[in-house]
Amino acid sequence: MTATAAAQPQEPARRAAVIGAGAWGTTFARLLAQAGTPAVVWARRPELAEEINAGTNTRYLPGIRLPETVTATTDIRAAVAGAGLVVAVVPAQTARSVLAPLRGALDDDAIVVSLMKGVEAGTGLRMSQVIAEALDLPASRIAVISGPNLADEIAAGQPTATVVAAADEAVAARVAALCATGTFRPYTNTDVLGVELCGAVKNVIALAVGITAGRGFGDNSKATVITRGLVEITRLGIALGANPETFAGLAGMGDLVATCSSPLSRNQTFGRRLGEGMSVAEAAAASRGVAEGAKSARAVLDLATAHGVDMPITAGVVAVVEGAATVEEVNDALLSRPRKAEGVNAAPLA
Repeated sequence: MTATAAAQPQEPARRAAVIGAGAWGTTFARLLAQAGTPAVVWARRPELAEEINAGTNTRYLPGIRLPETVTATTDIRAAVAGAGLVVAVVPAQTARSVLAPLRGALDDDAIVVSLMKGVEAGTGLRMSQVIAEALDLPASRIAVISGPNLADEIAAGQPTATVVAAADEAVAARVAALCATGTFRPYTNTDVLGVELCGAVKNVIALAVGITAGRGFGDNSKATVITRGLVEITRLGIALGANPETFAGLAGMGDLVATCSSPLSRNQTFGRRLGEGMSVAEAAAASRGVAEGAKSARAVLDLATAHGVDMPITAGVVAVVEGAATVEEVNDALLSRPRKAEGVNAAPLA
């Protein structure tokens, strides 16, 4: 697989900062280093920073060796000092509080890239909007990356593609050039809104698919939820002004299929545990935390409600997560909905 920027001259290597030392953050730092840009990872825990400096992150990337040009620190402002690229990859609901101390600390020409997938509870803001507010940055300096990007597979060197979206095509191309490798192929896009909505809502749909699997239902049921889930994502995106083509691409269908189908998906696994009868608290304990889809589901539904968009699968996930309905009740409610044509904006049949 040839990288997008393989035929383009690379800009001189300049240090990057990655805010977040989990699997995806560490994997992306490794990608940057492989593409020629040294990366400093900000880790909250000193012992994790020390391990990354020694060349591994066994908790999140077991068996993977990190390049010497990937280092770590617990000083978040030191991490971003002098960085030309700042990558944010922390839980969506804590992004604002984590990033706020960096306000005014970034270089004037630094680009901030969001690898986060969610909608902020209480505000309904996408992650690029949260970054803009928290760091007081114009949208022109913010990019987002989203796609079928399961960290374990990328770290193992398996070929994959992604989407780098920015309002300015030149910014998207710059970020793509910095992370392109022989096995990681970034495409560019200017539909930031659509790309971010895909990333946020697919986590909710993956929970629904996991619940379906946990109930013992087969591939027909899972395919139905995936397909109708894509309709919900598309319906919301169009209502907010996104490009419809985005939803058939890597950030839309690509990421949805990967997240809903893979046992590596935290959201799908979390949903499966709910479907098997665990409570949210029990599933969280078994998963070492609540999946992003469960945290963002209410925010996504509130956003849809505010714009008059019908999202029954999302509403069902919210009902289960918040304890307002059982899995069986949600299943019965979805199957008893009025019949309708298949289109995104189809009305119920008379």
